[in-house]
Amino acid sequence: MIILESNTETSAEHGSAPDARTIDQLLEGGFILLDKAPGPSSHQVSAWARDMFGLEKLGHGGTLDPFATGVLPLLAGKAMRLTGTILTHDKTYLAILKVNGGIDRSALDEAMPKLTGKVYNVPPEISAVRVQVRTRTISEFKILDVEGELVLVSIKCEAGTYVRTMARDLGLLLNTTVELKELRRPSSGEYSLAQSVTMQQIADAYWLWKERGDETAMRRILHPVETLLKDIPIIVVKDGAAAALSHGAPLLRPGLVSIAEGLNAKQEVQILTQKGEVVALAQLSVNGSTIQEMKQGEVAKPHTVLMKQDTYPRSWKK
Repeated sequence: MIILESNTETSAEHGSAPDARTIDQLLEGGFILLDKAPGPSSHQVSAWARDMFGLEKLGHGGTLDPFATGVLPLLAGKAMRLTGTILTHDKTYLAILKVNGGIDRSALDEAMPKLTGKVYNVPPEISAVRVQVRTRTISEFKILDVEGELVLVSIKCEAGTYVRTMARDLGLLLNTTVELKELRRPSSGEYSLAQSVTMQQIADAYWLWKERGDETAMRRILHPVETLLKDIPIIVVKDGAAAALSHGAPLLRPGLVSIAEGLNAKQEVQILTQKGEVVALAQLSVNGSTIQEMKQGEVAKPHTVLMKQDTYPRSWKK
């Protein structure tokens, strides 16, 4: 980070560090990593969690089919504004495919590499999106085990890849039909099953919090929204700038405390308070090298405001 002002202070009476938030504050803008069970749809499990917590808004990032299992981020409150960010993460899958008529291992070994790299991946007719020709990048499609007509495969792919389509296309290459029998998502972006919890564990954590006043389990499963943004460059601002940004105002040079090195105009950045709270995602208006020389003027324009208005007091008149 490049320090632009070293003598600024932040109010102890307003805002709070992400790890110091109350459970209610975390539910206003946090997320849970669910290990979805087979059966319900992604929409159904999101609705169950929303109703359990008594929230107006709780959604999911990265749809899993009802029969599929694995990592499904549940986004609460203002964290839902980051659904687009979650949806662009690469995914990994474990799939069991049934090759009707038996497996010719040499033919399978020859066909599977043809479905890696940049390939056409048309959504199946049963999907929730409009069927259209599009491409997706498949970085890995390999065999882990074979038994009878079943083959266990590992897939690493771009977000939005339909594994059911990959199974269908593999069947076309093998001149037979290939069915997707089971599907599990071990990871979504940097989030894995090791960090995920079941719906029953969520219900237990909520009960302990509400009925016994024990926050321990809720704090283990409920993560602050800032955790979703770890890969985005940082700009740190003064309290007054955070107040203005929460109302949608642009970031002006006098409000800066520090900036990440090597920033370029039009680059996306996250704007944080000195306590580490995310205020907004923004697009830089100028290069970072120019910012160091500026005294006045616009530095960035917010496009996704995440901080609740008036978390910090206004320093301007209405």
